[in-house]
Amino acid sequence: MKSHSTNDIKYFDYNATHPPYPEILESCLSEYLESYYNPSGITRFSLQKQGKIEQTRKYLSQITGHKEKQFVFSSTGTEANHLLIQSLRVMYPNLNSVIVSPFEHSSLYAALGTYGFQPILLQTNKTGTINLNHLQTLLKQEPKPVICLYAGNETGVIQPVEEIHALTKQYDQLLISDLMQAFCKIPVPFQLFDGYSFSGHKIGAGMGAAVSYLPKDNKDFKLFGGGNQENEHRAGTENTFAISCLQKVTETQLNLLDEKNKRLMEFQTRIETNLESVGCEIIAKSEKRLPNTTFLILPIQTVDFFLLGLEEKGLIVSTGSSCKSRAREASKSLLYMGYSEEEALRAIRISTGSFTKLEDVNLLIDEMKQLIQKLS
Repeated sequence: MKSHSTNDIKYFDYNATHPPYPEILESCLSEYLESYYNPSGITRFSLQKQGKIEQTRKYLSQITGHKEKQFVFSSTGTEANHLLIQSLRVMYPNLNSVIVSPFEHSSLYAALGTYGFQPILLQTNKTGTINLNHLQTLLKQEPKPVICLYAGNETGVIQPVEEIHALTKQYDQLLISDLMQAFCKIPVPFQLFDGYSFSGHKIGAGMGAAVSYLPKDNKDFKLFGGGNQENEHRAGTENTFAISCLQKVTETQLNLLDEKNKRLMEFQTRIETNLESVGCEIIAKSEKRLPNTTFLILPIQTVDFFLLGLEEKGLIVSTGSSCKSRAREASKSLLYMGYSEEEALRAIRISTGSFTKLEDVNLLIDEMKQLIQKLS
């Protein structure tokens, strides 16, 4: 399956958003146009639409091994993360802090602040993995729920979730995870997580649908009220089109996962070998990482001119997490890992995906090497 992009852009920012699968979205749109009924209505047409939502919920239950009723559909990854943290607040009304990795998306830290949780940050280093000894010390001192994303949206580093899970269970605590960058990119051991979130646009299903898996089926929990949708956890008419896209793209992504990752790993090796030869530093190169992600520090100071130069050639990369890339702030992940602010401001992220082609990778490498030489 190919992207039907009509422009000449060579896209290397898949971690920000995955280009849509056109055939799937067009098929789902056609279905929506023929059956546009409100799924909360009382007619048989509405009930059919509700049935489609429940079909997707059942599908997610099947691929994760988790309970259908604890899956809640929302609109964005940010909302899904807020929903997760609010459900934690309902479970623990008197808890004032939780243990958190230093690599979370800004929406997760914002949600913690919104619902009155103080984050106790785990230590790390240039490997980009959390310090398991520090985690054990914190759990031993005062057991608390642990929040740790599975794969970093900037570094691509995959956290040692088996060990993290074992420690949380040793102290009878929950493990909550943002799976935005892991879902449909690598095999996910869902059974190790008590709660998690992911989003359709990160896998090519377009905007409009995200998922939270609640740690507990709590009837008292409501993100907001006003209707009985989503088992009364989230009022509001569901986006049936986006939910349908989410399921169909997930099926496609999982069917092609091994083949795709083999190709993307070859691209990653090619990109990193060539860019190291002109002085780039690959961050956390020796760690277990997503096969589609390269986070690197450029050997030049003029990063803005470098990015403009790539854009003029129709090549799109990013400076890290899309939540802050416009601000050109130093990556907090890199600062926590021990890099200086000056180094962090020279960092860029290259992320590939389903529609990335070898000729595009080769063009990116050639243009980056020329720009580095020109701007040095």
